[in-house]
Amino acid sequence: MLVELGLVELRYQAVLEVVNQGATVTDVAVRFGVTRQTLHRWLRRYAAKGLSGLADGSERPLSCPHQMPAEVEARIIELRRSNPGWGPRTILFRLEAEGMSLPGRSSVYRCLVRHGLIEPEARRRKKADYKRWERSRSMELWQMDVVGGVRLVNGWKASIVSGIDDHSRFVISAHVVERATARPVCDALTKAMRAFGVPQEVLTDNGKVFTGRFGPGTGEVLFDRICRENGIKHILTAPRSPTTTGKVGRWHKTMRREFLNGKEFESIADAQAQLDGWVREYNYERRHQGIGDVVPWERFRLAGRDGVEPVVRAEEPVTTRRVGQTGKISFASELYPVGVWLAGETVEVSVADGLVSIHHRGVLVATHAQRHRPTDETKALARKVKAKRPRPRQATVGQSVSRKVDSSGNVSFAGTSYRVGRAHIRRQVQVAIVGEHVEISAGGEVLRVCPIRHDRSREHGAFANAGGRPSRTNAA
Repeated sequence: MLVELGLVELRYQAVLEVVNQGATVTDVAVRFGVTRQTLHRWLRRYAAKGLSGLADGSERPLSCPHQMPAEVEARIIELRRSNPGWGPRTILFRLEAEGMSLPGRSSVYRCLVRHGLIEPEARRRKKADYKRWERSRSMELWQMDVVGGVRLVNGWKASIVSGIDDHSRFVISAHVVERATARPVCDALTKAMRAFGVPQEVLTDNGKVFTGRFGPGTGEVLFDRICRENGIKHILTAPRSPTTTGKVGRWHKTMRREFLNGKEFESIADAQAQLDGWVREYNYERRHQGIGDVVPWERFRLAGRDGVEPVVRAEEPVTTRRVGQTGKISFASELYPVGVWLAGETVEVSVADGLVSIHHRGVLVATHAQRHRPTDETKALARKVKAKRPRPRQATVGQSVSRKVDSSGNVSFAGTSYRVGRAHIRRQVQVAIVGEHVEISAGGEVLRVCPIRHDRSREHGAFANAGGRPSRTNAA
């Protein structure tokens, strides 16, 4: 009859053979299929605790010298709950400032995960396709942008005109405004220059408050003018390239996560006061990972202030006038010469320091001493001429073909697409060749004139098919 022995009984028999029967450890170990070291361990445990010592116990060590102290773990949890936007690195900086024993960064991360304060996520690989760049010292370059998301209790949403120094990541502007129009944005720039000095360059995106690059006008905007008058080089990002201003964009992400999320402010003044306190801690107390874990002020103060007071002038009101046939304009009941060569053109008129300045398409064309009465100036500046709407030109009479504008706003002629405009989708138009251009008209009025881009040898076939492709009826 086979009897299955328990693990403790098996070990007890091996111990008895050595202790009572005088067998050697080597022979008993071979017979029981264990190593000599294992049998010696059984003998020691039997001598110390008797039969109970042969049972399996916990392998956990009695102490763990590198385990995080309970008071440190409690402080980590407290810091995270009071500042939900802080990560392991920021918490470590605060523990160091408080003089506590510092665990590793991964230990802090595991502590936060263990208590459900952050969601564990897979480690992301660093993006090697972005080229990191940084100016060599402070005050060489400022990055400026506008960010929204400041919620007020009355339901309104304000914006923040922000700016940082490229080298030090020092926040030079955090200006809460009701609307980020040209004047508040420029006020934020001048306020920063008065506080910290005039930088060499300013980097912005192509927003219309920063530049007239993509605007309807051809002249410079107020932001450009302030930069020019203070000797600042204004750098613009390439279209659709947000990573160029990545430093101020990354600051926006931190500000949203740690300051704006879940907050509502009583007023713009309340939001500004709280934001000033948060920025003060960011600039003077908080270490920044991107600059070697130092406080931004430690880098920014090395540049010092240049002591140059920024040049800021009030924006002169501008109005428009149309140049008469004699080359003059009428302003405040006075005639000011401009030039016969501009007869019929619209010009911009501004008054400042007793001078009347006249611009045409952003270029100064005339300057005159003020001859009108100051009392008439306000009324004259308020009046502007309406844009002269050109009369539609009559279509050229000659050989033409009918085409229907497709859903993209184009027509096909001689195997080439020509743009008409989405306003004319599904409309019947006439296509004709006039000199070196393709003339597209409807109802006897010209809609669009395009340079010829098709193969001229295919024109005969295009005119032979007056209604377009036979597969669809285009002719009226």
